[in-house]
Amino acid sequence: MKKVHLGDKGITRVFEKQILKSECSIEVLGNLDELNSYIGLCRCFNRNKLIGSILEKVQKDLFLIGSEISYCVSGKKSKSLIKKDMLNFLEQKIKEIERQLPKLSRFILPNGTELASFLHVARAVCRRAERSIVKLSKEVKLNENVIPYINRLSDLLFCLARFANKISGVNEIEWKNE
Repeated sequence: MKKVHLGDKGITRVFEKQILKSECSIEVLGNLDELNSYIGLCRCFNRNKLIGSILEKVQKDLFLIGSEISYCVSGKKSKSLIKKDMLNFLEQKIKEIERQLPKLSRFILPNGTELASFLHVARAVCRRAERSIVKLSKEVKLNENVIPYINRLSDLLFCLARFANKISGVNEIEWKNE
């Protein structure tokens, strides 16, 4: 007798709970996985110690966020894994990096070095993850720090992309409506 896998029927498990792969919660978890993978890709192109340490911490935090969301959607009691100090870390790093960057007066095109370009892609994936998390928050009660964390993370990824260009001597290209 041929064994049929749940995944072949469009079903997955979150802990013991079976969930359709089309559910919002699974989309969120997939978006977080994609974001974490892009950040891993960024780390492959990175040669800067500060950027590397930030991205490694963020990858670990994203696993915690995925765990926290899995607890929520499985019906298990949330473990409150995402803490305010994790948000504070992001905000501190944003300020630290922004101090080293020129002020923006216009939009910039998302490009530059390979690292900066991948960081811009990671930022866009982060924004998509944020939108899906906001949608999920209308269905299940999430830790109050999850959405702010993902929102700050996209800001940090933008700053890191700009910083990667700066330390490589690549000028930003401002967008001008011609």
